[in-house]
Amino acid sequence: MNGNEVNNSAESQYSANSIQVLEGLEAVRKRPSMYIGDIGERGLHHLVYEVVDNSIDEALAGYCTHIEVYINEDNSITVKDNGRGIPTGMHEKEHRSALEVVLTVLHAGGKFSKDSYKVSGGLHGVGVSCVNALSDYLRAEVHREGKIFVQEYSKGKPLSDVKVVGEASDTGTTITFHPDAEIFTVTTVYDYGTLSGRLRELAFLNKGITLTLTDKREKVTDTDGQGHETESYRSEVYYSKYGLKEFVQYLDGDSTVEKLIPEPICLETDKVIPIEIALQYNTGYREKIKSYVNNINTIEGGTHLQGFKAGLSRTLKAYAEKNGLFNKIKSDQLAPEDYREGLTAVISVKVAEPQFEGQTKTKLGNQEVYSAVSQATANALEIYLEEHPKEAKYIIDKVILAATARQAARKAREMVQRKTVMSGAGMPGKLADCSEKDPEKCEIFLVEGDSAGGTAKQGRDRNIQAILPLRGKILNVEKAMDHRVFESEEIRNIYTALGVTVGTEDDGKALNLSKLRYHKVIIMTDADVDGSHIATLILTFFFRYMFDLISNGYVYLATPPLYLVKKGKEEVYCWTDDQRREATARLGKGSEKGVNVQRYKGLGEMSADQLWETTMDPSRRVLRQITIDNAAEAERTFSMLMGDDVPPRRAFIEENAHYANIDA
Repeated sequence: MNGNEVNNSAESQYSANSIQVLEGLEAVRKRPSMYIGDIGERGLHHLVYEVVDNSIDEALAGYCTHIEVYINEDNSITVKDNGRGIPTGMHEKEHRSALEVVLTVLHAGGKFSKDSYKVSGGLHGVGVSCVNALSDYLRAEVHREGKIFVQEYSKGKPLSDVKVVGEASDTGTTITFHPDAEIFTVTTVYDYGTLSGRLRELAFLNKGITLTLTDKREKVTDTDGQGHETESYRSEVYYSKYGLKEFVQYLDGDSTVEKLIPEPICLETDKVIPIEIALQYNTGYREKIKSYVNNINTIEGGTHLQGFKAGLSRTLKAYAEKNGLFNKIKSDQLAPEDYREGLTAVISVKVAEPQFEGQTKTKLGNQEVYSAVSQATANALEIYLEEHPKEAKYIIDKVILAATARQAARKAREMVQRKTVMSGAGMPGKLADCSEKDPEKCEIFLVEGDSAGGTAKQGRDRNIQAILPLRGKILNVEKAMDHRVFESEEIRNIYTALGVTVGTEDDGKALNLSKLRYHKVIIMTDADVDGSHIATLILTFFFRYMFDLISNGYVYLATPPLYLVKKGKEEVYCWTDDQRREATARLGKGSEKGVNVQRYKGLGEMSADQLWETTMDPSRRVLRQITIDNAAEAERTFSMLMGDDVPPRRAFIEENAHYANIDA
């Protein structure tokens, strides 16, 4: 249905009386983290997602085709859609405009009325009223019934009644808001990449909808066919014609591996529970499965993911046994994860009343979804395997190879396990441990090379800081089978030094963090290209094998300076070229005469005192905490950075080098 067409049946009427009020708004400003997760960068960006979710709901109902997001010059956000427009008529219970009710009452909106929306996105449904409460300014503009309605707010309170300011020939809602610095004390600056990743994800999950992101803070120069330069804002358009099929191809787009089957296997059902799944096998060793409920990334999985895995392994096993393809191995020797090695898949379900569980409320608990997804997966896969016997044999051969490799990995992992659980005598010989035993007070520096390691050992605080020098570049785990990873001496040393035990197949290879010896794991490498590559190799290992360290906030990057600018007794450390130029101009008072600039090529060039002062002293250093807000985008980025395909890696570095910053 076209985004501007309206179904006038009584069942789908969307009017002022469709808005149902559940509770008030008073607590949002007092306890914002309860409603948006936190008041840091994640919560700041969540405000945008709440407004966009409203527009997506209109699209799911068949009334919206275009959603535009703008980052304005003052870091305010504008979200514009071509849906029906929020109702503006008088709400019979509240005795005020329905627009004001939606914007000032928590849990007020059409998504709570089954007559208005069958399914709605968003996690808690706190809606745009929560955004209003946490913004120092919000403006709502509604095009509806041939008129333009406007109302403005500050910190959740209307500045005036709803006004008619003109005539409209279209329909839609435009929300502009500026986050309140009293609430978001860390930052009110929006990150283009974070918003871009989420809008791209939404485009894949909701095929046929066009989303755009425009950053009015930044202009780019383009050249037309005649050589004329034009300036425009940085902008991207996200649109997917085929949905999850293209999502899977995107996730595998910069992979280091080859496709095992030419095209993704896709299924889509629109029964009681709408289900959409796309899956692709490749020659790699990684399992990449993303699951979503009502556009929410269910990072903890749930019944839909369990149903998919069960349907997949059951169907593949039955097909292989029926066709005698398990001639090299007995079927009872296979583990469920063997069927998923080299699998990239996206599962998206729409549930009218989802029940979420888990620590972050992103684990689906609806039991009826399990059987629905399991059966849909089995039906689609049975048809594919019967119609594509050659590809079916490739997949089964891959499963058998995975089982064989798993046995080798188990032996290597047991070797790491035995070494890890030993007493201090079993610690790596190069580890210089700290005397403090409380993990919350302890930190370990993973340092590039023996030379820098020696300097760090001399300069550290021996009470709380441990040093583990790493020999050169560690194994690129993106290209290695599991048993090769666990056979690597450097990686075994990391496991042993940290004290974490390696997970098994039964627990999804999860880490046991109960014995973690340090709550700050700091990667400290040279401030050059080689150092960045080593840091990325270590981060890739953590992402693939110690993700719990990242998700719990234990992983950091040290930021050693690039330059020391000196004149006489004055010294200034600089982390960027701009800082170097500024320091040179300031110390030289406009002249470079007498100003000495030392370029640090490596950590080993610093004295122990300099390394402590600039990079290790907790009272003065700058640490950059590693967080993963968008796992799907991170998955693709690590595959691309550690892969063989040079052009996308070069493009990524060129694009992101301009936006790199030192966190204060």
